[in-house]
Amino acid sequence: MGQVIVPLKLINLSDLMLKRAGARKAAPRSAKVDALVDTGATGLYLKPSVIRKLGLVPVEKIVSRTTNGRVERIKFEEVRLELMGRKDSFQVVEIPEDVPNLVGQIPLESLDFVVDPRRQRLIGNPAHGGIQMTEVF
Repeated sequence: MGQVIVPLKLINLSDLMLKRAGARKAAPRSAKVDALVDTGATGLYLKPSVIRKLGLVPVEKIVSRTTNGRVERIKFEEVRLELMGRKDSFQVVEIPEDVPNLVGQIPLESLDFVVDPRRQRLIGNPAHGGIQMTEVF
């Protein structure tokens, strides 16, 4: 299977909420970036340059297990992630600048996408007719 790269629109969720409440006049900080779909990753991982552009605030330090062993990383406040017309909010984990931005399993499941390995692309979950659906059991 080859790489699946997708375009993301990211919006600082705090800015968005303040704007909606009338407490912020400027538009929410946002960024459009490409990201690698990584089904071996769990969350949304962004480069420091993207995190700075969005003005995200650190929340806590976490430990990630990587192919090179355990690494301490910084988790940041939430962003609104828009991917192929679907939207949800996710916390961000910082990765090194020389690593691609990554979209992992939690955002993929929340937005109800699966990887089509034959065509090397992201598609709406065929089990749900390709439309976004949540499962609550």
